Amino acid sequence: MDIPDWFVWVALGMIVLQFLGLVPVTRRMRGPDPAMRSKARLDLLETIGCLLLFGGLLLSFLVTESLFWLTPVGFVLMTATYVVKGVRLLRTRRSTAQPENTPQAAHESRSTGP
Repeated sequence: MDIPDWFVWVALGMIVLQFLGLVPVTRRMRGPDPAMRSKARLDLLETIGCLLLFGGLLLSFLVTESLFWLTPVGFVLMTATYVVKGVRLLRTRRSTAQPENTPQAAHESRSTGP
């Protein structure tokens, strides 16, 4: 099965955009804020996973099918990154939505009693 030339150019364009997306991620990793660096690490893993996914597809179509193994590795890396990002998002939402479950809030409610 022949792959159309336009698909190759589209895939190459997407790979170039992903490489350009590495620039702001690496800048955020050098920042002084630990929370920002942690988010930047997850973004870096996501970008590398996407590069593996696109690169594996492109190389398996153009060079040899034995390089297709890069595609599932990229997909698994992206999936794991999205799971970690989702868990962190849920933790921050729960901690800001229910401040009465914190020890500080429980102590304040006891001290302001009748």
